Amino acid sequence: MSALVRLRDQAAGLANVARRALAVSLLGLVLGGLASLAATGFVFAVEWLNDVLWVSARSRMIHGDWRWLPWVTVAVLATGGLLVGLLNRYVLPGGRVHGPPDVIEVAQSGHGRLSLRAGLASAGAAIASLGAGASVGQYGPLVHLGATLGSAIARWMPAGGATLGTIGIGCGVASAISTAFNAPIAGILFAHEVILRHYSLKAFAPITVASTIGFVLTNFVFETRPLFRVNVVPEVAPAEFGAFIVLGILGALVAIAFMRAVILAGRLARASRLPVPFRPAAAGAALGIMALWTPEVLGIGKETLRFAIIPEAFSAGELGLLLVAKIIATALCLGFGFAGGSFSPALVIGALYGALAGYVAAPLVPGAADSISVYAICGMAAVTSPVIGGPITTILIVFELTRNYELTTAVMVSVVFANLVSYRLFGRSMFDEALRARGCDLTMGRDQLVLDHSTIEAYITRHFVEAHPGESLGVLRDRLIAAEATEAQLIDRERNYLGTITLSRLLVAIARAPNATVDSIADWDDEALRVDTSIWEALKHAESNIGEMLPVLEKGDSNRIVGVIAQSVIVRAYRDTMYGIRREEHAAP
Repeated sequence: MSALVRLRDQAAGLANVARRALAVSLLGLVLGGLASLAATGFVFAVEWLNDVLWVSARSRMIHGDWRWLPWVTVAVLATGGLLVGLLNRYVLPGGRVHGPPDVIEVAQSGHGRLSLRAGLASAGAAIASLGAGASVGQYGPLVHLGATLGSAIARWMPAGGATLGTIGIGCGVASAISTAFNAPIAGILFAHEVILRHYSLKAFAPITVASTIGFVLTNFVFETRPLFRVNVVPEVAPAEFGAFIVLGILGALVAIAFMRAVILAGRLARASRLPVPFRPAAAGAALGIMALWTPEVLGIGKETLRFAIIPEAFSAGELGLLLVAKIIATALCLGFGFAGGSFSPALVIGALYGALAGYVAAPLVPGAADSISVYAICGMAAVTSPVIGGPITTILIVFELTRNYELTTAVMVSVVFANLVSYRLFGRSMFDEALRARGCDLTMGRDQLVLDHSTIEAYITRHFVEAHPGESLGVLRDRLIAAEATEAQLIDRERNYLGTITLSRLLVAIARAPNATVDSIADWDDEALRVDTSIWEALKHAESNIGEMLPVLEKGDSNRIVGVIAQSVIVRAYRDTMYGIRREEHAAP
């Protein structure tokens, strides 16, 4: 090979790398920018509604007419709940709000397709819920909205497919979290740790670009105020790390109590026999009455969280009361159908719990009296990380918001022990529990889910030995021998499947009655596969079937045969699917 040819090949290789880098950057740029703008617009709409409807603390103080405030509070929440209930009943696909569990399911199944209608309708329901003051979170809806936009746009792009759709989901999620928290690294980690659950280089590059764009827009263009700031972090004494371990363990119990309360409220809502549109309205009215004494439970609770971190802003009694009230209010709202997430409430509940723990530790642990804010942040992380299933993300959010290494180390200790306890007693996260309740168990990874979403249709063969009613045994034997096959499928003129005839059974029948027909020796397969049978179901069927070739029928209740599939081919389908999963998880751009 001449030097000129080598030089030309190297130039072509560099041009190819440059094209890929440009495509990756553009993908992250477009998806990150749009998701960030959508998240900013979402937050602006909620805050505007909170001010107009006298939900925010500032509007209640400045504009609220105290004669009408109690009535307005209850009426706004009940009306908002009714609106959300009507959206649930008549607009949202499946009659329910979609959120992060749906994003995880789509990303883990590998098809990368989120419903645009469900995404936009769920975002509208969440704005109505949060705008009316429901005690739910905004980060879950932001994650779902960003993922929906990322999935839709990535699939519309040239060469857009399932893989690009999944990467688009990761880009939208990363940008939404980066925008919401002013934390680009946490956005990247959340997309990989909680949603995609792998770190392929092919997805990592555009997700990083998208998260960075979200940070740039929110930090330098819109100049959004961060969730909280700790300007002066007290010095942490070495003896306090033991207290942070206990704080993490007890924080896991608080997180489990919160998650169990939401599940219990959902069961109560279904047992109440209230029509779907009236369930959130009833919860809204109850929350409004509760808010007359504890208005801190309204909305996502940003101000409550910020005050919980400030030493002596709340007394120990107030912290305990607000902790219990916030758990009950959020469980009521989420269980009875308000649209929103559990991320923000977990942050507030955790901060209240942590500050309360600081008061308890003050007389027992040297230095604790001066570190109430540290305990509040450690408690916030200890409760939140098991709820969302993102310990590394939670640690990084704290680090990016505080820029304090010592505080982050304390948070890390609490988070680790909180997740150890919560995983043993509850599971990976609230999202995974919601998926498990729908029959999607990710406890052992995504393999089963992908196999369950992949059908056997591409592996069916239309070539098989046919037998027909009235045909003699000897004729069928000769045809099987000529085809070097051991099984034939008995079908009628309309190609309805009547049973399977094996060569061994045929030979026995010929020895007993040489002039008989094939009709009486066919075995009907009660669990015949269908065209849309998943590879996972086909594998389970093959385990209990000793036949070599399995008949495959049309979809639904039809008995018309489409073809057959060999057991060895089902194993090949399983191997191909596993190879596809590993290729996606280790793909390079």
